[in-house]
Amino acid sequence: MDRPSLPGGDAAPRLRREAFVAVERGVGTPRLFATAYSTVGSSIYFALGVVAAFALGLTPLVFLIAGILFVVTTLTYFEGMTLYPERGGSAVMARYAFNELLSFVAGWAILLDFLILIAISTLSIGHYLTAFWGEFGDDGLTLAIALGVLFLVARYNYLGKAPRGQRTIALSIVDMALVLMIVGLGLATAFDPGAITDNVQLGDVPTWADLIFGMTVAVIAFTGIEAAANLAPEVRVGREALRRTVGAGAAVVLLVFVGMSVVALMALPVGQGVPMSVDNQTGGYGTELGGRYIEAPVLGVVEALTGGFAGELLGYAVALVAMLVLSQAANAGMVGIARTAYTLATHRQIPRGVARLHPRYGTPWILISIFAVLSFALVIPLDIELLAGMFAYGALIAFSLAHLSVCALRFKEPNRRRGYKVPLNVRVRGKELPVPAVIGAVLSVAAWIGTFFYHDEARLFGSAWMAFGLLLYVVYRSREGLSLTRLVEVPAERMSVEPEVEYARILVPVFGEQLDDDIMSTAGQLASDPGSGGATIDAVYVHVVPMSLPLDAQLPEQRVARADAALQRARQVGEQYEGVTVNVDQVRGRTEGAAIVEAARDRRSEAIVIGAEPPSKIKGGGLLGGIAGARQSELGEVTAYVLEKSPCRVLVTAPPDGAGAVEHVQNGELDLMTGGTRSE
Repeated sequence: MDRPSLPGGDAAPRLRREAFVAVERGVGTPRLFATAYSTVGSSIYFALGVVAAFALGLTPLVFLIAGILFVVTTLTYFEGMTLYPERGGSAVMARYAFNELLSFVAGWAILLDFLILIAISTLSIGHYLTAFWGEFGDDGLTLAIALGVLFLVARYNYLGKAPRGQRTIALSIVDMALVLMIVGLGLATAFDPGAITDNVQLGDVPTWADLIFGMTVAVIAFTGIEAAANLAPEVRVGREALRRTVGAGAAVVLLVFVGMSVVALMALPVGQGVPMSVDNQTGGYGTELGGRYIEAPVLGVVEALTGGFAGELLGYAVALVAMLVLSQAANAGMVGIARTAYTLATHRQIPRGVARLHPRYGTPWILISIFAVLSFALVIPLDIELLAGMFAYGALIAFSLAHLSVCALRFKEPNRRRGYKVPLNVRVRGKELPVPAVIGAVLSVAAWIGTFFYHDEARLFGSAWMAFGLLLYVVYRSREGLSLTRLVEVPAERMSVEPEVEYARILVPVFGEQLDDDIMSTAGQLASDPGSGGATIDAVYVHVVPMSLPLDAQLPEQRVARADAALQRARQVGEQYEGVTVNVDQVRGRTEGAAIVEAARDRRSEAIVIGAEPPSKIKGGGLLGGIAGARQSELGEVTAYVLEKSPCRVLVTAPPDGAGAVEHVQNGELDLMTGGTRSE
């Protein structure tokens, strides 16, 4: 094999000494909560009108039931994202619980939801701006505003701009405070429960069909769960903090949606002869929330509750906050599309060419462009009912698979460490089954069936979207000679440039630690190129034998059993990748580093994939084992030895709290490579 050289000649040794592994700042509880709320909170600005158009006087009850389902679904997602901290949400859970085909179904459905979130958010902005100038509600101006926002969002993501966490948190706080202030104002000035209940005739006003459809549309608030799940690799939150986040999210969602719907129906009650913007079946009953104000229901509530100069100021505040929140929601949708589609491409579920990264900005620019055009196409009909129905169609597929995946993983991997567990479990065949996840699965499947049968347009367009995706998946994988169900993954660096080398034999030392899975996954990605005819991974467990004993001395049974368990787990992870064979072996040596290097020589390995031990955070620099100093204190003694003595390339994965950086070293020459996109 030809050995590549670095430009600069004598600079190579200097690069070796200055090698580093990037460390990513973790996402804490405030940003995790704010990210979820930024999309959940934005949905009140458009979901309230659509739900009220169908559920009428039962709108508060619908939002209460939807809020409970939201809480149950949040529990499921938190367990899933701590079990497998990868980007992709329900698609990741389905991948490990079932197979790649169902993982694609979940991911493709979520792409539809992010697409609709962008369309419906941009569509609503113009209607809220009517607080400043009534002509903004004109169809032509509404489309122009939506197109302008879409262009800015697409450009923002194309350039790889990352939203600042502090701004997201600040806007979430302002939005929450404004909505709760409106709720408080309504309860103080327009409290009249009879205005809600007087026109409820169960089965007639609303009809059962409209009530069921209203319930399914209410899940439009759930996109925030997927947005938060996309932060899984970056989250650094303890178990108790996760519990508090779930509790706070549940309380806020119930208060905002139920409280706002109660106030809204007292301010704009259901009555006969009210013009509606959608076709319900209630014999002439309606509310201005589902008619005149369907695209801007919160603004309608403010106008009904207030008057005079103070009312105008509050209307301006609502319009301004709604514009910012809806724009942020549209951006969150585009970020979600980029991350989800990029993940699908790296797992060879869609053609990787469409997820090719921009050579300068490092963003999936083709995907961003395609989905920006699709979003505008969805805006053109100006049909919020169609958008809401299609959202429910896709979201309920993804949520059903998420709940079922968490249940399946309780049986498939009962002993895997879970940073958070869904509470309220029952024992089934010796395993714990989460009751909330079971309830969530039943409700999600039932709601999807309701959407399928009671909304013709959602059934037509939603089914067309899913059918096209499945056709794309089957044709693409079949043409590439890939299994429809087995895991295949493209290394991140191949999304920007074609690989210069292929590895037919890779050595991976394992140590029986949690990082082993990540290291084997990295090796599997490098080896799983179907065009190379397959590759072999040699997973070895090193037993360090002290100088006082011969190398062939008998080892304790417990130690051998631990090594065997680690190797079998490595085989399980590695052989998930297409065309990869995993050999396992236990080797002996006086030091771990020397044994690894010798094993690589014996097996004629072309590359070694090894994990970098995390540096100590003790203050005082290298003398005290801190992060300052030479490479050994940065990468660990074993890794440093392998880098120095290896006869082949060495790929060093990031330590447990790293950002995915990988170093390639061959005989003193180093090239630092990182995966991912700037927008992440």
